[in-house]
Amino acid sequence: MVIRNKILITGATGFVGNRLVQCLSEEKLWPIVALTRNFIPVPFASQTVTVPELSSSALNSTLDLGKVDVIVHLAARVHVMNDDAVDPLWEFRRTNVEGTCALAEQAARSGVKRFVFLSSIKVNGEFTKPGVPFTAKDALAPSDPYGQSKADAEEALFAIARKTRMEIVIIRPPLVYGPGVKGNFNNMAKLVKKGFPLPLGAIHNKRSLISLDNLVDLIITCIDHPAAANQVFLAADGEDLSTSDLLCRVAAAMGKPSRLIPFPAGLLQFGALLLGKRATAQRLLGSLQVDISKARNLLGWQPPLSVEEGLKRCFPE
Repeated sequence: MVIRNKILITGATGFVGNRLVQCLSEEKLWPIVALTRNFIPVPFASQTVTVPELSSSALNSTLDLGKVDVIVHLAARVHVMNDDAVDPLWEFRRTNVEGTCALAEQAARSGVKRFVFLSSIKVNGEFTKPGVPFTAKDALAPSDPYGQSKADAEEALFAIARKTRMEIVIIRPPLVYGPGVKGNFNNMAKLVKKGFPLPLGAIHNKRSLISLDNLVDLIITCIDHPAAANQVFLAADGEDLSTSDLLCRVAAAMGKPSRLIPFPAGLLQFGALLLGKRATAQRLLGSLQVDISKARNLLGWQPPLSVEEGLKRCFPE
């Protein structure tokens, strides 16, 4: 690694950003500029810059990228289960596409060398057939507004790269878990912790996940690895789990017994349809696998943590 002038991280107060800033500060190779929407001093960052929105006017009037070599763009309007926006796709596009493009275009004009973009496996779709994982070569097939906005942002970034000298790196993670995780993973963990019996003991799907520290390690690798330039990488722990296996391992990491009832998947699917919970059932019963061989082969990257180690960090005693 070489010493950089500065590295700028957007979304630096978020779940991934906060950990990335901490890990980069330990490397002591980059002065870190944290870009935030609301002024919140970011621990471990050399400088915090507040920009109320990712728009050309706000960025041009506030942000100086003259000494920034690399941008890691994590800020986004994230996927929500019950979106009450009148036009969800427009809301996602405003932040995830237009905001990303405004930042990338200013970065290219300012001579930023590399733009690392955290996308989502949702650009490939929601489900895979067991044993047929998504790869970095697969065509984009998003099925919801969030995934569509991330897919549009990827395409726009590569269009900017073709017109400029700035390198683009895309990282597509599946579900990310770690200390402080929210959403579905946290809800599931709460049920396990309380000891509720769950009818998920006979589920034989396969799903890829990634621990927070494994994802951060891949991001750091992509910051300056020569082979990462203008590439797309899928991210995961490298071990796919069934829902039953994941619940057992979460329970073990918590030091709790796993109370799983072996209920037929077909009946669970039928019950979910009757209750209007089809999407929830698909996430619990369906498969979503990703192939990380490209990152392994091209970057020499290996997930540093096993699933057990990642879950232990997620639920420290």
